Amino acid sequence: MASRPSAAKKAPAKKAAAPKKAPAKKAVAKKAPAKRAPAKKAAAKKPVPKPAPNPTGGVYKLARACWLGLAHGVGAMFRGIGRGAKGLDPAHRKDGLALLLLGIALICAAGTWSNLRGPVGDLVEMLVTGAFGRLDLLVPLLLGAVAVRLIRHPEKPEANGRIVIGLSALVIGVLGQVHMACGSPGRGEGIEAIRDAGGLIGWAVSRPLVFTMGTVLAVPLLVLLTVFGLLVVTATPVNAIPQRVRLLGEKLGVVQPEPERDAFTEDDERYDEQWREALPAKSRRRGGAPADEVYDTDMAEEAALTKRRAKPRRPSTQSAFDRPMDAVDVAAAAAAALDGAVLHGMPPSPLVADLTQGVSTERSDEATPTPLPSARGTGKKPAPAPEPHDTGERSVPDLTKSAPDAPRDLPPRAEQLQLSGDITYALPSLDLLTRGGPGKSRSAANDAVVESLTNVFTEFKVDAAVTGFTRGPTVTRYEIELGPAVKVEKITALAKNIAYAVASPDVRIISPIPGKSAVGIEIPNTDREMVNVGDVLRLADAAEDDHPMLVALGKDVEGGYVMANIAKMPHILVAGATGSGKSSCINCLITSVMCRATPEDVRMVLVDPKRVELTAYEGIPHLITPIITNPKRAAEALQWVVREMDLRYDDLAAFGYRHIDDFNQAVREGKLKTPEGSERELKPYPYLLVIVDELADLMMVAPRDVEDAIVRITQLARAAGIHLVLATQRPSVDVVTGLIKANVPSRLAFATSSLADSRVILDQPGAEKLIGKGDGLFLPMGANKPTRMQGAFVTEDEIQAVVQHCKDQMAPVFRDDVTVGTRQKKEIDEDIGDDLDLLCQAAELVVSTQFGSTSMLQRKLRVGFAKAGRLMDLMESRNIVGPSEGSKARDVMVKPDELDGVLAVIRGEAQA
Repeated sequence: MASRPSAAKKAPAKKAAAPKKAPAKKAVAKKAPAKRAPAKKAAAKKPVPKPAPNPTGGVYKLARACWLGLAHGVGAMFRGIGRGAKGLDPAHRKDGLALLLLGIALICAAGTWSNLRGPVGDLVEMLVTGAFGRLDLLVPLLLGAVAVRLIRHPEKPEANGRIVIGLSALVIGVLGQVHMACGSPGRGEGIEAIRDAGGLIGWAVSRPLVFTMGTVLAVPLLVLLTVFGLLVVTATPVNAIPQRVRLLGEKLGVVQPEPERDAFTEDDERYDEQWREALPAKSRRRGGAPADEVYDTDMAEEAALTKRRAKPRRPSTQSAFDRPMDAVDVAAAAAAALDGAVLHGMPPSPLVADLTQGVSTERSDEATPTPLPSARGTGKKPAPAPEPHDTGERSVPDLTKSAPDAPRDLPPRAEQLQLSGDITYALPSLDLLTRGGPGKSRSAANDAVVESLTNVFTEFKVDAAVTGFTRGPTVTRYEIELGPAVKVEKITALAKNIAYAVASPDVRIISPIPGKSAVGIEIPNTDREMVNVGDVLRLADAAEDDHPMLVALGKDVEGGYVMANIAKMPHILVAGATGSGKSSCINCLITSVMCRATPEDVRMVLVDPKRVELTAYEGIPHLITPIITNPKRAAEALQWVVREMDLRYDDLAAFGYRHIDDFNQAVREGKLKTPEGSERELKPYPYLLVIVDELADLMMVAPRDVEDAIVRITQLARAAGIHLVLATQRPSVDVVTGLIKANVPSRLAFATSSLADSRVILDQPGAEKLIGKGDGLFLPMGANKPTRMQGAFVTEDEIQAVVQHCKDQMAPVFRDDVTVGTRQKKEIDEDIGDDLDLLCQAAELVVSTQFGSTSMLQRKLRVGFAKAGRLMDLMESRNIVGPSEGSKARDVMVKPDELDGVLAVIRGEAQA
């Protein structure tokens, strides 16, 4: 009741103070002291610092500060040591642990085996002898065995842990049985009695068992524990005990050994695998890897995590393959990039092989891959999904063909081949050819390209995913699988965007990949590899294919070697710009023939108008004539090949065979007999391989004769065993005419300078996007689409070694009638008579003007029509002009710079 009046008094005061606005300053002045007063009161409540009456307070603070400083210093020192130990190489850390155990074993041996005095000896007696009792003498041996195991096998931490656990079980079981055998002394009988039995460990194990179940059950349980420890230490499953006993008997000589006993290795591997699966996920991921691999993987994981955090989060519409690459794959790719370039056939290190080939295999049982959305929607068989990693990410699988097995000692072929007479010819050894490296299966550049392709598809909202890739030596083909109702044109329309994303102008899109429901994108590798011809030929020998016309071409984009049988092509056109690898391909063809065929199997006609490409093969026994460098002589050689073809067909028709192989087989078996009175001896016909290194030069000098001979050979010579290899660096329509293209079904195109040249060679685009230096497209007879391949390479030293071996085996036997056919034809003509000077004038006039016309001779030489016609016939017989074509002017077959030689032939001063 007393509070109400006060409240009533305060209320009017507030109401009265509200309308007074003028004296605001006074109100502020009155309120200011009210605010200061509480501040003074609060300050008065705080204790004012005064000198402490106790003088020990400063000493206490000083001691406390010194103690904290010392503690911080010691902590910093130990933390620095810890960081240094953490940064130490894992191999050194494991060696340090092993050496520490070895040192402890030496101390235990000194304390138990000898009477060691001092504090250390007393400590050993108290700990070792007190714990192990009578078996303290075996403790140094056990510690030494564990130390040696750590030193010899640091790469198997799970095996070392298994051995430690097995030894522990073994020691516990044995000590318990020893303690029970000594009467099971207790603590009441004194510590000396316990030490003289099984020690504290034996007492702690046996005492509860004896108390709870008695000695009758305690002894079998300890025996079972001992057996379990022994099985764990030796990695022996119970079902493998008979096999281990048999192996022990074989080693001791008690049991007769059986061949190929590998049960010990299989059981050990299976036991370690089960042990690894029983470990936690983190330990399982790192347990089976070497120490260096764990260290490298940790660093790679940190780098990948930092990179992943720095990148912005991608849209949720990304496919499963758009996520960053697993750190283990990063380490594997980096290691493979360094280790895959090993030359001379050195195999990759086990670490690299395990990383590149077994990354997804180790974890295949941890999760089940999910089919791709596109495969589920279409109902088709889903593509092989990549294996998930521990981090939840997926990587695009590597579909490259596995490299062939390591080179093994091949059984010797029929190297010593008996030729006609008593001549023995040995084929060159493939050891003369250099061995190449194992080849790379995956690199970090491939994963970067996969990520770039996926980003392009995501940005342009194309339902497509990269389902795999195959890596070749020059290019990598990435397989793109489309989603439901997605047109292939959407991928081909992004060609320029893909080239921009991967920073490469040489992007080639294949839609679809032959034999697959996928679109292929071929992108050049930043780290190209070289393909050696020796590796391809070794693979052919391993396949036991002895056909003499099998040649090495290179390695395709899927990682497989490409070989071709020229007898089945049956003719091939090789074309490409300068520096694209055409000459290297010709060298590989000739080297393959020399390494696989004897001179009686294959004979060759080499035409080299450039005079420098094929000179290294001069004098090999496979040549049927010296290397031809004159284009006119080359035309004559082709005419001889036509005549040889006709002779072979005459024999085939006379004896009733359709192919030269059947005829040769009948001759070797003695089934054919010549007619009576004939002195001819039938011999097998060798394959005749005609290689023209530059077709353009021949077509410039004698286009009509060369084209007629080539067309006739390519049309008919297949069954006669005659095969043609035409090479040119100018694939234009005037060199590779329509008739030549129609009769040469196999094509090999290297890099060309224009789309028109690619269409001339392949009848389709593609060669203009090749990157040169052996990168080519191989289109064999019957194929719809060409195969991308890297041409094989053979060095000059290898060529020289093979050529020298062939020369040492046999001298060449040339035929004299190869380049003389046309010359004999020129000598057979009618008598010139008194018209020699007039004929020379007519020849000079026609050659200089490059115009052959009878009416022109009438006007210029002032002769009649009959004389001018006779002069024209004389020039035609000497191949100065072509045959008559009605009212049209005749073709002039001789160039102006060859006029002096023609005139000398007309006058009889020199022979052509």
